[in-house]
Amino acid sequence: MTIKPLLDRVVIKMLEAEETTKGGIILSAAAKEKPQIAEVVAVGEGGNIDGKEVKMYVKVGDKVLMSKYSGTEVKLDGEEYTILKQSDILAVVED
Repeated sequence: MTIKPLLDRVVIKMLEAEETTKGGIILSAAAKEKPQIAEVVAVGEGGNIDGKEVKMYVKVGDKVLMSKYSGTEVKLDGEEYTILKQSDILAVVED
């Protein structure tokens, strides 16, 4: 089963939280922060939304930085995804 977002929505999959700090300290599950970097899985078509033309700037495979508590979490076929508006994406992370 696949998810096809509508209009200016984007489906993302959160990347795993870091297990260790840069200094090598192993973090417990309680100390790990919710990751804010995710990979784009699907992108809506954009279009005319509330009288404004919306162009989609992200594409499938992009790694993005998102607002901490944005979007709606869904579970499909045992995988967890987040659906959010493109405007909730803060930046594209480039390597």
